Amino acid sequence: MLLIGNGRVVTGNQEQPLIEDGSVVLDGNTVLEVGNYRDLKEKYADATFVDAKGGLIMPAFINTHEHIYSAMARGLSINGYNPHGFLEILDGLWWTIDRNLDNELTYLSAMTTYIDCVKNGVTTIFDHHASFGEIEGSLFAIEKAARETGVRSCLCYEISDRDGEDKMKAAVKENVDFANHAKKDDSDMIAGMMGMHASFTISDKSMEYAMSRKPEDIGCHIHVAEGIEDLHSCLKVHNQRIVDRLYDWKVLGDKSLLAHCIYINPHEMDLIRDTNTCVVHNPESNMGNACGCPPTMEIVHRGIVCGLGSDGYTHDVLESWKVANVLHKHHLCDPNAAWGEVPKMLFEYNANIANRYFKKPLGVLKPGAAADVIVVDYTPNTPMTASNINSHLLFGVCGKDVRTTIANGNILMKDRELLHIDEKEVLAKVREGAMRLANKINGRGNA
Repeated sequence: MLLIGNGRVVTGNQEQPLIEDGSVVLDGNTVLEVGNYRDLKEKYADATFVDAKGGLIMPAFINTHEHIYSAMARGLSINGYNPHGFLEILDGLWWTIDRNLDNELTYLSAMTTYIDCVKNGVTTIFDHHASFGEIEGSLFAIEKAARETGVRSCLCYEISDRDGEDKMKAAVKENVDFANHAKKDDSDMIAGMMGMHASFTISDKSMEYAMSRKPEDIGCHIHVAEGIEDLHSCLKVHNQRIVDRLYDWKVLGDKSLLAHCIYINPHEMDLIRDTNTCVVHNPESNMGNACGCPPTMEIVHRGIVCGLGSDGYTHDVLESWKVANVLHKHHLCDPNAAWGEVPKMLFEYNANIANRYFKKPLGVLKPGAAADVIVVDYTPNTPMTASNINSHLLFGVCGKDVRTTIANGNILMKDRELLHIDEKEVLAKVREGAMRLANKINGRGNA
């Protein structure tokens, strides 16, 4: 039993959002009680004590759109790469990386991503994977890293026609094999989806192949209208808009995730809402790829469950919140935009999405919820109340302020030190792998 106390508890529970001198008691992988620190310290005197040292005690974060396979792009220089548009970014960088990833490199990419997640207080991710250099077993390689680092993960492999029919079919099989494997696991720490790249790289023949083999109780995780090219292709090839096409193929539904949704119209938003499908906004990636600003505020106002993801651009979801906050103010020329919508996406909608795949309530500290807790090193310099929590988090906290991370009742990091992972040893192996990948991509030796 763990007792985390001596700090302000930000519960994520609207019934009692803030406990000034609070504590959280964990029994195994479940929250047992939340309340006054002194009372619970006396009640559970034998519990192992985790001292918040006056900081914030919060539910751990959730990231609903990650890309583990992109981890080795940091610092990578590719000969001749000079993109002038989104398609050139995809083919010149991301598809070049994934075509050269084997399962060892995928595993190492997952390890460094998960380490960064833990250090930024993220204990649940939805990852969208691609490694066309080695497809079979790639999701299982990621699962191995997830188990070792302790991060709850919903995984999928993106199917695509871009490398031919055989690899498309292998990608479908990897999705199905992993989803069926995850369903047999009772840890509530892994789940699987049917991954799809995007409408413009999936033919009707491939869509039929994938959907006819998708287990009924999982959804699809797909990029939608991330670039204008995706919409143009769908209109030209299929004579319909992207969300209409996905509706016809029964891709939409309460367990499906549509990432980005930059170029969708009100009719498509209504289809998404009416099918209870989820959207994930990835502000930094959209800006970095010069793809455009999605109508996220309208999406939220129409009642669509819209989460906040990082798209692999960062593993600090508070950073994504900060960027989304200013992006939509700037784009809409409205200083009132995004104040309430983005934290709702990060804290409420990400939890809503996660709990479509994981059993214990996530993103909240209350009895019966998952024992996913972080301690944040933050002492407010102005009064902190239940009504201004978001303002303090937005302007006063970043991911690197997370001092302790607990997932599923296990202390993964305490006082900024990873407890179950030799970080230096892992990162040394990651650097070796990244060099091997770079040499392979640029035609040098040691591949």
